[in-house]
Amino acid sequence: MKNLVVTSILILCAFFAKAQDTQSYTLVVSIGHITNNNGKILLSLHTADTFMKGPGIQNVDSEIVNGKINVSFENIKPGTYAIMALHDENDNKRMDYETNGMPKENYGMSGNEMSYGPPSFEDAKFRVTDKNLDFNIRF
Repeated sequence: MKNLVVTSILILCAFFAKAQDTQSYTLVVSIGHITNNNGKILLSLHTADTFMKGPGIQNVDSEIVNGKINVSFENIKPGTYAIMALHDENDNKRMDYETNGMPKENYGMSGNEMSYGPPSFEDAKFRVTDKNLDFNIRF
């Protein structure tokens, strides 16, 4: 009898541990006050390993309607992430720069930190733990 109880407890623990591994969440991103409806808004979800180093772990784009967008990142596992957004006005799939190195196109990130210099993961990071999250990013 004792072996049956111990075995049952171990099976239940394994089941609950597996169930927690499969938890995923949705991140909803809204951006308003976009200066025009030209091009698209490109958004990418990053980890510390991918931030400012190329594509994110998930990438989406959105048409702009009346100066606003709403997009979702689905099936996000618990962890630490950052979101970057770019108004790709000329639809060339990259950020364009002035001759002095300043961006020509508007951008923003989770955390809405707008300091001088390149964005940092520390300023943009957030944690996904146990619920869906909503973000309002400013350009």
